[in-house]
Amino acid sequence: MTIARTLACTAAVLALAACATTPPPPATPRESTAFTLATDQPLTPEQQAMRFDQADLSIRVLPEDRAIDAVAVLDFTATAPLHRLEVELDTLLAISSVQIDGVEVAADRWSNPEGRLTVQLPRPLAAGQSVALRVAYAGRPRVAPRAPWDGGFVWSTAPSGEPWIATAVQGEGCDIFWPCIDSPHGEPGRVDLHITIPSTLSAPSNGRFLGTVDHGDGWTTWNWSAKSPNTYAIALNVGPYEEVSGQYESRFGNTIPMNYWHLKSDAPDKVQALFAQFPKMLDFFEANVGPFPFGDEKMGVVETPHLGMEHQTINAYGNGYKIDGRGYDWLLQHEFAHEWFGNQLTNQNADDMWLHEGLGSYMQPLYARWLLGDRYMQRELANQREGLINKFPVVSGTPKTEDEVYKGDVGPGNDIYSKGSLISHSLRMLIGDAAFHQALTRLVYGTDDPRPGAFRPLYRSTRDFLQIVNQVTGQDYGWFFRGYLYNAALPVLTQTREGDVLRLEWATGNGETFPMPLDVEIDGRVRTVAMTDGRGQIAAPAGAHVLIDPQNKVLRQMDVIDALQAYKAEQKR
Repeated sequence: MTIARTLACTAAVLALAACATTPPPPATPRESTAFTLATDQPLTPEQQAMRFDQADLSIRVLPEDRAIDAVAVLDFTATAPLHRLEVELDTLLAISSVQIDGVEVAADRWSNPEGRLTVQLPRPLAAGQSVALRVAYAGRPRVAPRAPWDGGFVWSTAPSGEPWIATAVQGEGCDIFWPCIDSPHGEPGRVDLHITIPSTLSAPSNGRFLGTVDHGDGWTTWNWSAKSPNTYAIALNVGPYEEVSGQYESRFGNTIPMNYWHLKSDAPDKVQALFAQFPKMLDFFEANVGPFPFGDEKMGVVETPHLGMEHQTINAYGNGYKIDGRGYDWLLQHEFAHEWFGNQLTNQNADDMWLHEGLGSYMQPLYARWLLGDRYMQRELANQREGLINKFPVVSGTPKTEDEVYKGDVGPGNDIYSKGSLISHSLRMLIGDAAFHQALTRLVYGTDDPRPGAFRPLYRSTRDFLQIVNQVTGQDYGWFFRGYLYNAALPVLTQTREGDVLRLEWATGNGETFPMPLDVEIDGRVRTVAMTDGRGQIAAPAGAHVLIDPQNKVLRQMDVIDALQAYKAEQKR
């Protein structure tokens, strides 16, 4: 983006703000359409026929009115003949102007009835031709009922009295506040952000910081540029922030900026204690997965009035510096994991969301071990095990929207986190650390030897992960993926004794053979039972103490957990 274009966009949004009047609040707040509140829907033929090259967003945030005035310039290149452009934008935001390549589009040539903005092109585009869509819009965006789970804008007040504002739109999508292709496959090549706010506040955001422009009238524009951002990860953060910064010398030879924007009212010792965790987490992830994907931009964290969200290079943190005996801040670590599992690796469809949440959640037990040892890893795994629902499969094998995955009454819900983590643990125990690390690295980067600057974000599916595991190990682990991911019920192990012989047999929800080997401890001595064809046996003298799976490597149905869950359910009645 040229300086001239930056200043032009800034001037445009300021001019729009000066001439626009924010409408008075209606008696009953309007709600976004059902279409807007859904995300991860199939791309239209028009969206499939164009490449999203760049978004240039100039957004003026009006804290007193809880409103925004904005101008978005979206650059596309046709990959097939194209007659119209289609993007998404919430109908709560009134569009005042639509232009194609700088020429105003007549009102009867564009429409946005349910939140899908359709613009007729003045002339068809051939493959390879480019076009710039400019949209000027303003209004009161959706207020988050319960961020980050039910998202939108959060209009809050900092302890020191100033406005404290954030966006969190994973479940609803980017169209809540900017015109976009509301799909994981709608990532633009670059997003430039020009956020104009009261000069007493700060606006940390995605990507590299390009400086501020003080307009001399009480308003300042903060400029940022981010490469290949996940669409819902574009975030506005406005507040009375102070910044802590440092540098991390990566094991891969590059230097990574670290930045934390915290409220000026925070206790300095708490701020420094949290910031001291940044390099430790970077070291862990780079050692166990690979290079920080956005090292040429920053590891950025901002304190928010909601719990948290994995906004690319500006992770939202709202855990309040809690100490819980883990030895690290779980929220910071979980959201940071999504820089790899979510932002670098993006799911092909919401049905593959466990690749984000399950692999991301498994990084916490692994990090606990990295810091404090096996006892702390096992504690986290045990806590995850107690919460499994097992009502729906983690992966259905059919395309899903995010709501159909995250809402536990129609999909796996929280099982994509904890069950995904425990499945990952069983896989690591089965194939070994070296193979698991190689498979994870190849999944995330597309190569076994990623180097900073030599890879780009990838789309991945559960099928891709299985194929990679098979390639790395030289074996077919389809039975493992089907037994755990595509069945709601956990595998059940049956034990029978016949004299001095212990017989073991697996049963899965779909009746398929499950040859998961088992460690069996007999009077303190551990042996591995192969479980070929899902069955196995081992000598166990009468009176011997037998312990199945002493290190808890294998995720399976357990009576003790079922009894605990039934007890807790009864106590709630």
